[in-house]
Amino acid sequence: MFQKKKKQSKYKMPLKRKILVIFCYLYIIGFSSFLFLFYGPFTSFKEFWITSAMTTMTHQYLATWIYSEDYIQEVLKNNSIIEVNEISNPDDIMFRKYTTTIYRNEYEKQILQKDPGNDLYKVIDIHGNGYQGYLVAIYDPSRIHIATTSQLGVTGETILKVSEREEAIIAMNAGGFYDPDWNSNGAIPHGTVISYGNVVWDYDDARMGGGYIGFTNEDKLILGNMSKQDAINMGYRDAIEFGPYLIVNGKRSFIRGNGGWGIAPRSAIGQRQDGIVLFLVINGRLASSIGADMVDLTDIMERYGAYNAANLDGGSSSELVINQKIVNTPVAGGDNGLRTMSTFWVVK
Repeated sequence: MFQKKKKQSKYKMPLKRKILVIFCYLYIIGFSSFLFLFYGPFTSFKEFWITSAMTTMTHQYLATWIYSEDYIQEVLKNNSIIEVNEISNPDDIMFRKYTTTIYRNEYEKQILQKDPGNDLYKVIDIHGNGYQGYLVAIYDPSRIHIATTSQLGVTGETILKVSEREEAIIAMNAGGFYDPDWNSNGAIPHGTVISYGNVVWDYDDARMGGGYIGFTNEDKLILGNMSKQDAINMGYRDAIEFGPYLIVNGKRSFIRGNGGWGIAPRSAIGQRQDGIVLFLVINGRLASSIGADMVDLTDIMERYGAYNAANLDGGSSSELVINQKIVNTPVAGGDNGLRTMSTFWVVK
């Protein structure tokens, strides 16, 4: 007589143990990925991480906790900007009107071929390796001014609120502001702020390179590292202090690596020799657009004929509004992703 074999019972792992095992696997994978990214053979990520962290005022620990001071200094040395040590020559800017339909290249055509019925500005979509944004060609620089929050030193305002109050057709963020822990209300601009010929604010500059970025009474964009008195004597009607400078008198800044600023949302301003002004805003921190570095900004500005160009406050401050509508994709969070800020370029 044969005896029936007992069925072997399958071991079932308790749910708590399953969760623990999954957590351990995830930890091992995550820690291995961390080691590979931050200490592996590929330098691009390490350079991006260090330069992005070290250009902030309060988040440098994101680099210093991971890397030695010697290694950080080596990376910063290999990713830096040597600016053109000149002041913009206003005599090189010669306003002109075009009647030709023959263009030197596609970029000049995009700038000079105006939209029907719009003689003030034109919006051009910008695409590149890992970034997307908008270039605005402004044909009448006399209509460009600096606007500020209505409560300087107390609280900043969103670009939409300032744009509405100023009745601005176009608005873009301008200079930086005192921002400890990336959590300020944008009340205190860095450096000197000149609006409609008046010095409306004077504070320590951001030490980001560059210097004055502004328009004279002759509507010419002048870049220059100078004293406040020299800036007044220069005849600025609207200006802020920021940087670094990308192009001065047609000469590119010398940029090592990514320029030392990492990759992020960016804003910049420039002027061509024919007087046309360029506002540039690049989206960043998005799946569709990681952001741009200083090389990208300089390349774009040079491509579209900028004779003088400068970097503006970027990151979550990069914002562009046209006709009271947000054009780019801000990443500050909060209401519509907008930050409260101090200073803005407006076209009225």
